[in-house]
Amino acid sequence: MAELLDGKALSKSIRAEVKKEVASLVEKTNKPPHLVVVLVGEDPASQSYVRAKNRACERAGIKSTIINKDESTPEAELIDLIRTLNADHDVHGILVQLPLPKHMDANKVIDTIEQNKDVDGFHPLNIAALQIGTPGVLPATPKGIMTMLESTGQSLEGKKAIVVGRSNIVGKPVLQLLLRKNATVTIAHSRTQNLADEVKAADIVVAAVGRAHMIKGDMIKPGAIVIDVGVNRVDDKLVGDVDFEAAKANASYITPVPGGVGPMTIASLLQNTVECYKILET
Repeated sequence: MAELLDGKALSKSIRAEVKKEVASLVEKTNKPPHLVVVLVGEDPASQSYVRAKNRACERAGIKSTIINKDESTPEAELIDLIRTLNADHDVHGILVQLPLPKHMDANKVIDTIEQNKDVDGFHPLNIAALQIGTPGVLPATPKGIMTMLESTGQSLEGKKAIVVGRSNIVGKPVLQLLLRKNATVTIAHSRTQNLADEVKAADIVVAAVGRAHMIKGDMIKPGAIVIDVGVNRVDDKLVGDVDFEAAKANASYITPVPGGVGPMTIASLLQNTVECYKILET
C-alpha cells in the first residue's frame, strides 16, 4: 500500500520557511517582495487560482497586487501594462494568469515579462536556462513536483522515469529536471503506442496529460513513485490522470487529487517570488 505524498502538509512547511525568510529580508531592506498578478477576463477557475495565490502571498509577508483587466482588453494594452511593471522597481514578480482571451497571443505576452520578474518561469530565457542547466527561474509546478520527489528520500539517479504529457508548462520542464537528477527519462503522450508497457517499466511516473484515470492501477510497477498532476472533473468530483484507488495498491508513494501537486505549485510560486526579489534587491 502506497504512502501518501501530502502536498498540503509539505507546502505548509515550505510556506513557513518562506515566511521566515521574507521576514529576515524585510528586516534588512525594509522592503517586502511584491508580486503583481494580472487577470484578464472573468474565468471562474482563474479567479479562484488568483485568490489562492493572493492569500498565500499575504500569509507569507509578500505584498500582493491583483490587476483585473476586462476580457475585451486589447493585447497591446496588456503588453504596455507589463512593460510598465517591468520598469517599476517596487515590483519584483509578474504573473499573467493563463489562459488569456483568444484574441491574445500568450507567448507574445509572456515574452514581454522581464526575465528576472518571471515568477512562473515561462520566459524563453528561463526555459533556455532550464534546458542548458544554467541559473534561472524554474516553472512552479515542475519545481513543486521535484520537491515532492525529493521528500520521499529516494534517490532518482539511474531510475527509469516516464512523464506522460508533453506540455511546455509541465511535461517538458519535468523531463529536464529529472535528467538533472540523472534519471533515465521517457516522455509519452496521448498518441504513444503501447503506453501501458512504457508506464509499467517506470520507477517514477509523472502523469500530466489531462485525461481522467488514463493511467490504470495495473500499469503501475510495484514500488513505483506516482505523481499525478491531472485535475479533471468527473461527476462533480475532482480526479487525477491516475486511477488513485487502484494505483495505490502497487505504488510506494502516490499523490492525491486534490491535495497533491496543486498546493505545491503555489508554494513554489512563493519561493520564486523571493528568488526574483533577491536577484533584484540584493
